[in-house]
Amino acid sequence: MKILANRYGSLLMMLGTALCSSMRSAEDHHERGDVPGWVMITLMSAVLVAALLALAGPALEAMFNQAMDTVGS
Repeated sequence: MKILANRYGSLLMMLGTALCSSMRSAEDHHERGDVPGWVMITLMSAVLVAALLALAGPALEAMFNQAMDTVGS
């Protein structure tokens, strides 16, 4: 009985997959975008922000502390 249920389950899964793939149009694949490109852009942006923060961090911290001292007094 268990084997029969497994066969029907796999048959239903294959049928569902076939139906879903037939409903997709050929244009869907062109609209998906370039995932590795987006990953690269995100990583490059993060590296750029980290580099700018490393270079300008002390100056930004000094400017912030000076502004806070001005507000506090």
